[in-house]
Amino acid sequence: MLHIFRNMKAKDRWLALLCLLLVCGQVYFDLRLPDYTAEITVLISSEVTELSQYYAAGVRMLACALCSALLTVVVGYFAAMIAADFSFDIRAKVFNKVAAMGSGEIKKFSTASLITRTTNDITQIQMIIAMGLQMMLRAPIMAIWAIVKIVGKSWQLSAVVAAAVAIVVVSLVTLLAVMIPKFRIVQRQIDDVNRITEENLSGIRVVRAFNAEQYQEEKFETANSSLMRTQLFTGRGMAFLSPIMMFVQSCVSVGIYYVGAMLINAIDVPLGGEAEAIATSVSARSLLLGEVVSFSSYALYVIMAFVMLLMIFMLLPRAQVSANRINEVIDAEIAVQEGAETASEESGSVEFKDVSFRYPDASEDCLKHISFTAEKGETVAFIGATGSGKSTLVGLIARLYDVTEGSVLVDGKDVSAYSFETLYKKIGYIPQKATLFADTVEGNVSFGNSGPKKTKDDVERALDIAQATDFVQKLDGGLKSRISQSGSNISGGQKQRLSIARAIARKPEILIFDDSFSALDYKTDRALRGRIKTDLKGTTCLIVAQRIGTIRNADRIVVLDDGEIAGIGTHEELMKNCTVYQQIALSQLSADELAANA
Repeated sequence: MLHIFRNMKAKDRWLALLCLLLVCGQVYFDLRLPDYTAEITVLISSEVTELSQYYAAGVRMLACALCSALLTVVVGYFAAMIAADFSFDIRAKVFNKVAAMGSGEIKKFSTASLITRTTNDITQIQMIIAMGLQMMLRAPIMAIWAIVKIVGKSWQLSAVVAAAVAIVVVSLVTLLAVMIPKFRIVQRQIDDVNRITEENLSGIRVVRAFNAEQYQEEKFETANSSLMRTQLFTGRGMAFLSPIMMFVQSCVSVGIYYVGAMLINAIDVPLGGEAEAIATSVSARSLLLGEVVSFSSYALYVIMAFVMLLMIFMLLPRAQVSANRINEVIDAEIAVQEGAETASEESGSVEFKDVSFRYPDASEDCLKHISFTAEKGETVAFIGATGSGKSTLVGLIARLYDVTEGSVLVDGKDVSAYSFETLYKKIGYIPQKATLFADTVEGNVSFGNSGPKKTKDDVERALDIAQATDFVQKLDGGLKSRISQSGSNISGGQKQRLSIARAIARKPEILIFDDSFSALDYKTDRALRGRIKTDLKGTTCLIVAQRIGTIRNADRIVVLDDGEIAGIGTHEELMKNCTVYQQIALSQLSADELAANA
């Protein structure tokens, strides 16, 4: 809780301190009630017949109860406000940290785990703050204050309370030692359930196409059953504490009244003695009876304080696990750090200088000593077998990762020197898998803040170049048509064309096509490349492709083989002197087709 308090905003910290003061007032009024109970008990024992004295004590008890109830409502209101505000800040902090992560950090945590940490884990923290400010503050204050009031009254009665507290503490410590490891397992199992659910939803077409519904259901059932068993174990364990507390509470009441009765009985009332002696003994018994009654109430307040702590301890271990998981995200080191450069003298050039790259935790480099240059307005293509490093290479330009050795220069400066905003203003990146957002067509194409502001004309121009105008006009709302999450309501080729239009609308210096033409038919592919050549003169194009027809007219083609450059040149040059390129070309087209196309 102290760590949470330090991370609160100044306003929330002041409200938390105000809650502490209000809780002290609430406890004060609660602990005044046994005093008035004792007073009424003494009045009854002394056979006072004036009802006004009873009424006065009763009115004071009622006033204390009302004040305590009012303060409880105010503390609850402030606690809910603080908890909601704190969770809002933490959720924003986690989201922003995840948004700043590179591909390596995302893979380290997994998407399902990050979703759980941003939702379920933060909810656990919110609950512990809301309840903690009401119960965690109140319980120790009430316990200590009540103990102070009963200390010195009777060591015999105090021994009963001490024994009860010892039993409760031992029970709590023992159970929590068993439960805390299980709470860690619960959060990991929630990650598994989220992961399987996400896979099933995102791959629903594949699941149905392969008739794998039963397999997915069994996989989900396994993860869900494991989570259920662990939660049952923790729930039963925590439920075990409730009867212990009720048993101890009942035993304390019986013990106090039993010991009190013995102490009262030990006060002799002289039979046949002087009236004054008899009155003194009766008065002593009355006062002791009042003390026993008030002592019983104070003892129950002590036990009640531990009951409140019990409720907090039921949530605290899981909240602690959640806090650790959240801190893992917030404290994670970001491998790709932002530079400070905001301008460059050149425009549209890309250069790789002896670049080697190794993925985190990999045993060897996946790119080795890559060197080439793309000048402004040139088209440079990359081709090679699957796994040869093409997508990894262009990803280094967009700083999805940082190079292991060498340097990647954009406009004459290392990409790591640029601020993110400056670098991404220069680049239009179209990933291998088209990603669209739940928005309109226009909203998806004009997506993002970097680069010049997009007008409706810019959007229409980008759609026209990307060969998307025809199908957009056929949609019910045209540019205002809604696109579902991940573009699930349009075809793969349509998603890819909108993705390309989104990059073109930015008017970047450099366009990176990471196998972005694979979902397009040959006619659309050819028309799109023709429009890029005529309408985007001066824009440097870097194209990753599998089809020879897509890249054969590039100014230069870089052939990759197992992470190394096997050849660089035009299509004609590579057909003469690069065996790897010849094999790729002949696997797609016959010698006669290649000759005819040439």
